[in-house]
Amino acid sequence: MKRLIFATGNKDKMKEIREILGDLPVEILSMKEAGIQADIEENGKSFEENALIKARAVCRLAGEMVLADDSGLEIDYLNGEPGIYSARYMGEDTSYKIKNQNLIDRLAGVPDEERTARFVCAIAAAFPDGRECVVRGTIEGMIGYEERGENGFGYDPIFYLPDRGVSTAELSREEKNSISHRGNALKKMKELLEKEDLL
Repeated sequence: MKRLIFATGNKDKMKEIREILGDLPVEILSMKEAGIQADIEENGKSFEENALIKARAVCRLAGEMVLADDSGLEIDYLNGEPGIYSARYMGEDTSYKIKNQNLIDRLAGVPDEERTARFVCAIAAAFPDGRECVVRGTIEGMIGYEERGENGFGYDPIFYLPDRGVSTAELSREEKNSISHRGNALKKMKELLEKEDLL
């Protein structure tokens, strides 16, 4: 069976990836499972550039098909912050409880209609023969007034979905995978890999 390496060490992310891509005819491995260690500088100016930087670097090391994602939260009132710096916002070792509270505090007094935000996920594929492709998935919502829910991770507890009346951390895994930015991007990538016969 062919192997597909996903350039991440994030266990929560790998769980989502396996749930969505599980029926592809490939073995899906994290970098750690594939025995690859790399310290990659993500110095791109967009989610797409950063995803490609990771995918190319790991593909060069592994000599196998690699997928990589870059994702984050864009808050319109804060001019798109934290954006591509979402993971590094306030420092990589800062807990999301602190990051989330900081964003809630920065939006103090801002009315609902100006609290619009979206999660963005770009996924890049790199192949040993030099082929590459990138897709983007998004989910629109708003920043809530407090953390809600235990199911998600990262910024999920403050990302509120007005049409559902819940935060993304209050969704079940199945619901979240069906509508999330990463879920959308993974589905697009899956269709592309199958359609272009890249597996």
